[in-house]
Amino acid sequence: MADHVRFLAQRILHGGLTPLADRDRRVIARIARRTHLNVNHAFDARSTVGQRLADKVAAVGGSWAFIGGFVLFLFAWAGLNVVILGGGFDPYPFVFLNLLLSMVAALQAPIIMMSQNRQAQKDRLAAAMDYEVNLKSEAELAALHDKVDRLQAQIAELVALQRGERGPVPDRIAA
Repeated sequence: MADHVRFLAQRILHGGLTPLADRDRRVIARIARRTHLNVNHAFDARSTVGQRLADKVAAVGGSWAFIGGFVLFLFAWAGLNVVILGGGFDPYPFVFLNLLLSMVAALQAPIIMMSQNRQAQKDRLAAAMDYEVNLKSEAELAALHDKVDRLQAQIAELVALQRGERGPVPDRIAA
């Protein structure tokens, strides 16, 4: 594995960062800066007012509170028109109510679809960031493996020195 790391380091050092893809440059920068990724922060920073409004409408429109409130509204509408007003401004087939419900559905459906599209975009961003985190973790693990290999070599050298298999003990062991 050390040969692979050495090859990659030589490729990056000799070629610089310009031939690398944007994603690879971001991963290297995050490794160097030791920064963390937050999908929600990155996604919300790019959202517009309309997109945030669509998310809120979808959150309210897809809740049990909305459904319960809307059922109460429908019963109140029917009760007002049939019982209290005795066939008042919107008699039994409730044509005006149907018109209102159609208009609400015509507006609410595209707004919910916009919110679902944003959620799909957020999922794609999360997948891309997960990939970058995996690359960063892989690089950190490779570095840890190299450190462990160096420590094992140093321990083997110390054991050999202790057994008298080598020359004099060095003043300092290289890190």
